[in-house]
Amino acid sequence: MQNGIDLYSLDIDSASFVKACGGPCTEGCVTLARIGDQAWALGDSKRPEAQPLRFTTEELDQAGIDPARFGLNS
Repeated sequence: MQNGIDLYSLDIDSASFVKACGGPCTEGCVTLARIGDQAWALGDSKRPEAQPLRFTTEELDQAGIDPARFGLNS
């Protein structure tokens, strides 16, 4: 929960996901989209039907995931 907001209540239908690959993208890539102020959705391109996980910017930082790697500003 971010400032009392449930990250899973944020609408991601119009979110623009960007891929970042650690190598050849034949195995699938991680996708990331900003879904709110300091809120992100993290998906898996090889499982597009799976619901993306939601994180705060602080949680992404703690996990070592840098939105800049996706071409996004944090």
